[in-house]
Amino acid sequence: MVVGGAVYSFGQYELDTDRRRLSHDGQPVHVEPPTVDLLCHLVEHRDRVVPKEELLDTVGRGRTVGEAALATWLRTARLAIGDSGTRQQFIRTVRRLGYQFVARVTVASTTPPTAPTVTAAAEADHEVIRFCRSADGTRIAYATTGDGPPLVKTANWLTHLDLDRTTPMWAHWFDGLTRGRQLIRYDERGCGLSEWTVPSFTLDDLVDDLDSVVDAAGLDRFPLIGVSQGGAVAVAYAARRPERVSRLILTAAYARGRQVRAADDAERDAADVDLNIARAGWRSQDSSFLRFFASQFLADATPAEWDAFAAYQRQTTSPANGLRFLEEFTRIDVSGIAHQVTCPTLIIHSRDDARVPVAQALELATLIPDSRLILLESRNHLFTAADPAWPTFLSHLDNFLSE
Repeated sequence: MVVGGAVYSFGQYELDTDRRRLSHDGQPVHVEPPTVDLLCHLVEHRDRVVPKEELLDTVGRGRTVGEAALATWLRTARLAIGDSGTRQQFIRTVRRLGYQFVARVTVASTTPPTAPTVTAAAEADHEVIRFCRSADGTRIAYATTGDGPPLVKTANWLTHLDLDRTTPMWAHWFDGLTRGRQLIRYDERGCGLSEWTVPSFTLDDLVDDLDSVVDAAGLDRFPLIGVSQGGAVAVAYAARRPERVSRLILTAAYARGRQVRAADDAERDAADVDLNIARAGWRSQDSSFLRFFASQFLADATPAEWDAFAAYQRQTTSPANGLRFLEEFTRIDVSGIAHQVTCPTLIIHSRDDARVPVAQALELATLIPDSRLILLESRNHLFTAADPAWPTFLSHLDNFLSE
């Protein structure tokens, strides 16, 4: 066995353990250093099962890291080489023992090409995850799925391209939005597969991220959907780039964050309490705080579903980034530019939304000239699969996009 600086080939992939580079068909696959370290260690020691503790120590480089970090590295590594926890054609989980690289490997005699194209592994069902760079250089992960006319979904808090198709919170959204069309979605800066260490989370940054994604996807003109805080990003983008957005769909959206829209001391105090509860939950990872936060998003869910939502949050971003998101989103304000949106706009909102009051939907409908408002009977901020309003939402969406 060759251990050290070598180039290993398996399938259509090459792994240069000296340069710490992974490539697919000669094109670089951009992955974070811990993921490359994990792949290198597994490939170099493919003759045995590598214990979990050894991976944590090697990839963590002596730092104390938890099993959640290892699970993320493994998921990302499998994604990067076209594998998955179900297929396990490259990396096999050996229960209670560890992990082993099981694909056939040969040692390449030349180093792989270093063309600047950035790509990623193809997933099943015609989904491809790629990476692009935003205006400030931040790496953004985006995915295209399905066939048909495009629909772009702005990123919202919180997503993870590798998990959203199976997590109960987002799986039905994924299925509904890809029905008869090609869905382009991406992870927000600071979470999911996008870069976590970023300088800022301003609204301009988020709009730049969206612009970079649609450029990378080769889109000229397209309909755009924004959910929750992603709605404000969608409004800002449609105002900035009216030539690109053909139709706009906003759901659970708002024009002004809670701190901005507070009209008196009582509302400002309530906004501060809400933010402090969320801060306490993220800092302590206390389930009671996180459960309260989850109940605002999924008012009709069960306590078990709230706990699953809280666990999903921990997988998508770091506590530090979670706090930065929360603080930035309370300051979002697109009320001054919403009137510049010129495309037809559909606004759908839960009548009893526990997170964003229906008054915010009414404000958006007043500000955006060519808009229509539909209120659905629901208490959920994010429609669940079991919510009677969910099929109604999809019906309105389909009708609006087919006009």
